[in-house]
Amino acid sequence: MAAKTFTLDDAKKANLAIIADERGAQAVHDVVVAMHANRRTGSANTKTRGEVAATGKKPWRQKGTGRARSGGNASPVWRGGGVVFGPRPRDYSKKVNRNTRRLAFAKALSGRIEEGDVLIVDSFSVADAKTKTFASDLKGLTDAVKVIIVGVDFDEETKRAARNFSSALLMSASELNTEHLLYFHKIVVVKGALEVLAARTAGN
Repeated sequence: MAAKTFTLDDAKKANLAIIADERGAQAVHDVVVAMHANRRTGSANTKTRGEVAATGKKPWRQKGTGRARSGGNASPVWRGGGVVFGPRPRDYSKKVNRNTRRLAFAKALSGRIEEGDVLIVDSFSVADAKTKTFASDLKGLTDAVKVIIVGVDFDEETKRAARNFSSALLMSASELNTEHLLYFHKIVVVKGALEVLAARTAGN
């Protein structure tokens, strides 16, 4: 297997929508922020005075003790009492419309192609399903530390070989997203995946 740098001219021949101007930079930012927000669980939770385990009994009578009046041991001023305005479970997710996602994807891909970080190969497979063979084949394509290999699909042997190789990832062209395009040092695209990528960038 030999890899060739994928150029802007190659992208145009493959009918990929290339964005060479400033358009799309904000879309990339919005999509990445939304992806990060959507991964937040929003599960932080504190108990109010109505939820803590307390007797609810008035600790002493209202008057005559010389002490400050107190209505119960669940009060926030008591140790073990409820929390005032503490975090509650919430949804951090952000919605981004389809056109913005498509624009961001096309912009990110265009930028990586322009920087020379996208490589093209005719095919990629590891017949013996060994991680050592996968690492060797990958080394023959690029010296980059973090690499993503994009194809239409990969056979089970190749997936098994890549499974324990932490710095490289196999990804189908239909599942590739904007964050993947920005994170990895090199993007290796199997030629058969270009048609899917062209369809995903269309309309920009």
